[in-house]
Amino acid sequence: MGRDPLPLPEAGWMPTAAGCARHWPGAAACRWKCGNACDRPALNPTAGETFERVLRRFLSRRAFLRGAAAAATALALRPTYTQALGHRSPQVGSEAGREVPHSGLTFEPVPLHTDDRILVPPGYRVQPLIRWGDPVLRGAPPFDPLQQTPEAQRLQFGYNNDYIGFFPITESAGSRALLVVNHEYTNPELMFADYQEGAPTPTHVDVEIAAHGVSVVEITRSGGTWTYEPAAPRNRRLTGDTPMLITGPASGHPWLQTSEDPTGTRVRGTLNNCSGGKTPWGTVLTCEENFNQYFARLADLPDDDPRKAVHRRYGLPQGASERRWELFHRRFDVSQEPNEAFRFGWVVEFDPYDPTFTPRKRTALGRFKHEGAATVLAPSGHVVVYMGDDERFEYVYKFVSAGTVDQANRAANLDLLDHGTLYVARFADDGTGEWLPLRFGEGPLTPANGFTSQADVLIRTRLAADLLGATKMDRPEDIEPHPVTRRVYAAMTNNTQRTAAQVDRANPRANNRHGHIIELTESGDDPTATRFTWDIFLLCGDPQADDGVFAAGFSVERLSAISSPDNLVFDGLGNLWIFTDGQPSALRKNDAVFAVPVEGPERGFLRPFLSAVPGAETASGDFDAAYETLFVSIQHPGEGSSYAQPSSRFPDGDLPRPSVVAVWKSAGRDKRIGS
Repeated sequence: MGRDPLPLPEAGWMPTAAGCARHWPGAAACRWKCGNACDRPALNPTAGETFERVLRRFLSRRAFLRGAAAAATALALRPTYTQALGHRSPQVGSEAGREVPHSGLTFEPVPLHTDDRILVPPGYRVQPLIRWGDPVLRGAPPFDPLQQTPEAQRLQFGYNNDYIGFFPITESAGSRALLVVNHEYTNPELMFADYQEGAPTPTHVDVEIAAHGVSVVEITRSGGTWTYEPAAPRNRRLTGDTPMLITGPASGHPWLQTSEDPTGTRVRGTLNNCSGGKTPWGTVLTCEENFNQYFARLADLPDDDPRKAVHRRYGLPQGASERRWELFHRRFDVSQEPNEAFRFGWVVEFDPYDPTFTPRKRTALGRFKHEGAATVLAPSGHVVVYMGDDERFEYVYKFVSAGTVDQANRAANLDLLDHGTLYVARFADDGTGEWLPLRFGEGPLTPANGFTSQADVLIRTRLAADLLGATKMDRPEDIEPHPVTRRVYAAMTNNTQRTAAQVDRANPRANNRHGHIIELTESGDDPTATRFTWDIFLLCGDPQADDGVFAAGFSVERLSAISSPDNLVFDGLGNLWIFTDGQPSALRKNDAVFAVPVEGPERGFLRPFLSAVPGAETASGDFDAAYETLFVSIQHPGEGSSYAQPSSRFPDGDLPRPSVVAVWKSAGRDKRIGS
């Protein structure tokens, strides 16, 4: 059944201390996902220039250049909409004398909708693969939401699945693989029939902790359909209590030492695992994002304690947390364990093929609200990791390893991410930019400004980036390098707090409700370069509502509306697939999955492929090795409603359960997704 669309905020609405979920029903996710981050002012109000201001100058400069003959010639080479319609097959065309591939995207776009069903194009099928509470490990009981226990949840698929990574099992000839799935956060009001706001029971809290983390499940393909294998030997659950190591420059630092771990080298659990990535040597990078919301009572820390200002910069609550975990676990009470929060906000690496591998928090990659960690192997053999800090006015980062990948010895690469240089991006309004190194002793990162070591710089990554004058962005989320061209695509989800005085070339709009995607080219196409050029690839919005939509120069007349780009992935032909988080509020439509070519005559031709269910985001996705199946995270279906009266009953017609779905083509000879 359908439902009424969520109302948009009233004109002139801005978040207030009363909570964005109350004033803006479509933003109910803010409460559990990010701790109502949009209710508070920006955490770095005086640091660096905003991308919006840079982008405004950039667009002004570009408009001026368009009047020049050289620019006119360049624009004439842009494909038109009619040209795109005439080239809808995977052939090779020509653009400016250069042969370019056609996208191969021939699917019929789906309409964005508000129904409680997943919509895919004609000729495609979609089915749930695994859902919250399904058995993962041996001994897991059948799912019973009325009798859920922490012991059961530790053996079952977790809640609110986000990142998906497909890892082939090479000896299976493509018929088996491991699917790695993050579990970002929990919605207790949808999980427990007896949940009372502000007064969880110890069982509620411990089930929630067990429902966080990561699941690894073996999947098997038969006749085109994938199923998962309960209790397969490589299946694994990581939770908020799983023992992990802290490695890299910050390991053992005094601020990482607690009463439970005086060494500062071991930590219990991983929390708020949003997106992630794969390394060239086949391990997983799972990313801790909005970790701040799990902690409480920052106000009780003395004002002269230097840790208090750092915790404030990362958004820890002054009083009680929303979740109230601190009622039963002292490690979440800052007044009792001031250092525990420093042990979160990292990128965690583990080996999905080895269920005995102890996960490592790689401190060399910096501490902030990591959305994802996408890797690329540079021509020199160094590995580069692109990352975004997913909060309003935060930064874009990359890490370059000190060592190089050993292609012949997988084990030799397992500590490669403990040594290297972390950079933060500064965008200029002439379409150029630079990567600024966060190295202790260089520039302002010295004892004169309060920094004592490289470990200190990494623990306080945000403050170090502030001092360097990095460009403040509109919620940098997934940042993905193209597998062939090496151009980098960075999703800026939205930022309604950006004012007209804060616009810049890279963040071009005030009150940026819809977000945009930046296309970045490293100098010399070398991911290790310290300079780059950039442009706007996609300004999201509704073309029918005069939202200023821009799609790489492609005609917007037939483009779909799109809002709040979140995660990105490329298919086998190099097309970009976009997963959204925020369309119910911004467009009054369910979140969706879109495909858009980034090369050739169809560059910028955006089309919706999948439309999800009420309350859910299409959090992430990945393809199988043959690009014949697309796995999609349907996260928090029914969010914004209640256990008794859910707005969605996906996937089984009763209790809404976050799920991974598989989409494949059931008709036609070409089985590739999108064809």
